[in-house]
Amino acid sequence: MNNTYGSKLYGQEKQGKQPILIDRKLSVAPMMDWTDRFQRSFIRIITKHTLLYSEMITSAAVVNGNQQKLLGFGNHEMPVACQLGGSNPNQLAEAAKIVENFGYCEVNLNIGCPSDRVQSGRFGACLMAQPDLVAQCLSAMQNAVSIPVTIKSRIGIDDQDSYQSLHNFIKIISDAGCQTFIIHARKAILKGLSPNENRMIPPLKYDFVHTIKKDFPEFEIIINGGIQNLDEAITQLEKTDGVMIGRAAYQNPYILANADMDIFNDKQAIVKSRHQILREFMPYVEKEIRDNKTQLKHITRHILGIFAGQAGGKQFRRYLSESSYHSDADHKILMQAIKLVEET
Repeated sequence: MNNTYGSKLYGQEKQGKQPILIDRKLSVAPMMDWTDRFQRSFIRIITKHTLLYSEMITSAAVVNGNQQKLLGFGNHEMPVACQLGGSNPNQLAEAAKIVENFGYCEVNLNIGCPSDRVQSGRFGACLMAQPDLVAQCLSAMQNAVSIPVTIKSRIGIDDQDSYQSLHNFIKIISDAGCQTFIIHARKAILKGLSPNENRMIPPLKYDFVHTIKKDFPEFEIIINGGIQNLDEAITQLEKTDGVMIGRAAYQNPYILANADMDIFNDKQAIVKSRHQILREFMPYVEKEIRDNKTQLKHITRHILGIFAGQAGGKQFRRYLSESSYHSDADHKILMQAIKLVEET
């Protein structure tokens, strides 16, 4: 069932750009304060096929803010999708067009974040209670762009947590033209739980997502939530079209090392060692500090987990954490940190 969609080329020829290959069998979830361009640049060295996402960016910020700062990314990060948050159809359409013009291969609408701040802005998971508004937003976005428009939702919210409620939500959204649904297999509890608790406490109900795929076989269904490694991802791919991994891939990015070979069946893929990955990342770090005056700490915070579970990993993390915050810290700090872990 996982190969129903496979790889797809979504063209941006009208902008004079090369078509972009999207294969959603594996992706790394959009995560606030985590999935920035530095993190994506690092992950892209580990896996070249896995779809990567921006942090969630509000449509208001995209339309009214510093677009280059919010949306800028390097071609080496591709394929990259952008996640938007908002509930105003016209503003989301304008933001989606800006996102497309920046070169992203997909624009995703967040219908899953349960934070109070997001709720106060009338977007995120609370919109699952307003499927008709979500449908209007998606329709406006689709009319504005030629790249795919997708959504990321929960299986439900609060007491609207039955399978039938999820089924009805998917039906309304699909009638508006959406064909790809990324579903976090937990409901969101909008009052009384923090965002972190909402990622842990509501029970996972993978069967809801599996049944959605059975009931809507014509659509691309991506499962998210609690998936810890590629073995678990491969198991999920037996019943869905794709898997999105979040914090497990951030906290231990090396779990993605075999993704190109095991998930995407790339026979030419080379599985790099942790040390190889860091050596390949070094020129990027040096260039960022030299050309963009980026502080080392903004880059190295994303790579602390590369030696998770390895002898010397704690020393690596400690040295980077303590040394990267100096104003004059450069790539040589990373070089020293690498030496603390024996290469095998």
